[in-house]
Amino acid sequence: MLKNVEKMEKNRVKLEIEVAASDVDTALAKAYRQVVKKVSLPGFRKGKVPRRILELRFGPEILHEEALELLVPSAFETALEEADLDPINRPEFEMLQLEESKPLIFTAIIEVLPPVELGEYRGLEVEQEEVVVDDFQIDHHFYMLREQNARLVPREEGLVQGGDLVQIDFIGYIDGELFEGGEAEDYSLEIGSHSFIPGFEDQLIGAAQDEEREIKVTFPPNYRKEDIAGKEATFQVRIKQVKEKQLPELDDEFVKEVSEFESLEEMRTDLQEKLLKNAEEQSKAKLEEKLIEKVTEAAGVEPPETLVERQIDRMIGDLENYLIYQGMRLDQFLEFSGKGKDEIREERREKAKNRTKANLVLDAIAKKEGIAVDDSELEVKIEELATAFNGDPDRFREMMEQRGRIQVLQEEIRIRKVIDLIVSEARIKVVKAKKENGKDPESKENKAVQNEKPAAELEKNSMVPDALPAGEGKE
Repeated sequence: MLKNVEKMEKNRVKLEIEVAASDVDTALAKAYRQVVKKVSLPGFRKGKVPRRILELRFGPEILHEEALELLVPSAFETALEEADLDPINRPEFEMLQLEESKPLIFTAIIEVLPPVELGEYRGLEVEQEEVVVDDFQIDHHFYMLREQNARLVPREEGLVQGGDLVQIDFIGYIDGELFEGGEAEDYSLEIGSHSFIPGFEDQLIGAAQDEEREIKVTFPPNYRKEDIAGKEATFQVRIKQVKEKQLPELDDEFVKEVSEFESLEEMRTDLQEKLLKNAEEQSKAKLEEKLIEKVTEAAGVEPPETLVERQIDRMIGDLENYLIYQGMRLDQFLEFSGKGKDEIREERREKAKNRTKANLVLDAIAKKEGIAVDDSELEVKIEELATAFNGDPDRFREMMEQRGRIQVLQEEIRIRKVIDLIVSEARIKVVKAKKENGKDPESKENKAVQNEKPAAELEKNSMVPDALPAGEGKE
């Protein structure tokens, strides 16, 4: 029974909970039957020590831990339902009274979801770019396909250019002294790959085969090796061989070699359809992102630090998964970037705060609109996921239940329904898409852009916020 609810600072609530004396006596009796099995006393067979003797010998407290495990969880859950509270962390319990034939009285301090003051979320005005796929996008895709299948051919004449693969020997000096890791022989380096110290590759452009060059660079201040970070270095470099890329001709024969299609035209048609579908999905995601931002900005709520930290944990987890996929560990990434884990956590704090606020706002809309998830919707989602993983729906559900993911899945469906509601009620104005630059995909300028790896690839950046797990933090 919930006796009292006391609001505290920072969205914390103190509950005073009472359990009937009869339930306490029942729990103590059950606790005795469990504890006595483990006790041995002279003059008594193991497991046969009378309760009165047991309590005289060890004190009545010997039964309390077992009894509390039987009483507290269910009483706490009932009190949460009575108070209609959503905890977001583990409770802090304090026992006030536990005696035979008397009610159990304890308190629980919990942090709860903060109140959300909703703004407008129906009928929002938003612009959406029309979905188009132009020739430049298609040509760019074919160019990249040819790049992936390019041959490296030794260049007999001419000078080093961007995109060439050069084989070099080099020796590096700092303050006139050789340094560890500063020399190599027969090293293969792609010009424009940005895999060396900034400025190193650029100074090789225009060199000829067998030429020797002196290159001066400065190591970045955050270089992974602290003893040479920020220092100037001089490298003696010899260009031993230069190889240039030869792209295959874009014709029917090439298409047959690299795909299941029989002609260039057939592949081009299929590619256009796929690019259009992908563009439509991206356009839908951007539209949802804009609307969620508008809804979130219009609402008033301060994201609790507990949830922000939890969101950062998820983002770091996404980064770790991405790095594993790329064949790298997080500690290696930190070494290469010259950053500590605390630093990369702080870099993500603002984004985590925004995501957390969006989660809270969407959850509040779901409650206001009475949006819930029924069993049929859950079954459909489970079947979709099972099919995607080539699994049996029944076994997939069992796996989700074992991992405690059913409630999370229900919440994801619930939040998806909220987003669909916001989109369906929005007033959407379709505007002309921004034109691509229209440049030749093989131009030097476009090649440079293609070679740059966006930082956004280093972590998952979902357009739609995470679902807010209902009752997260309950114990």
